Amino acid sequence: MSLYLVPVSQRDAKAFVAMWHRHHKPPRGDVFRVGAAADGVLRAVAIGGRPVSFVLDDGQTIEVTRVASDGYKNACSMLYAACARAAFALGYTRVVTYTQEGESGASLRAAGWRVVAQRPARPGWNSPSRPREDHGTGGIPRTLWEAA
Repeated sequence: MSLYLVPVSQRDAKAFVAMWHRHHKPPRGDVFRVGAAADGVLRAVAIGGRPVSFVLDDGQTIEVTRVASDGYKNACSMLYAACARAAFALGYTRVVTYTQEGESGASLRAAGWRVVAQRPARPGWNSPSRPREDHGTGGIPRTLWEAA
């Protein structure tokens, strides 16, 4: 079976993320999304959107906000590389994503991405000036990656 890229609707991408992503719900919106399929079966999806961090949201940066897979070999690496190519083709100058502590980043390294920074754990994302619900991702150190 050969793995290949396929277009994915926003609805289908969100449904796939809801089913397969280990620790996040689907994002609210996106700029683009792409899938990886084998023999007509969707095996993984990636979603690129505006950066979650307002510091990175400069109009020139895309963040790969979700990648979810059913475990098919090399699907995530293929999607990270495709997201970088798509973002650069659309005129973006920077493509970033995050991994949580405990995730190896093997797919990112295989796709040619590099570590930019280590982010310490935050107690949570809620603040008096910007109230937010806890989504269970506070208190986890993260690694910031950038497409080379």
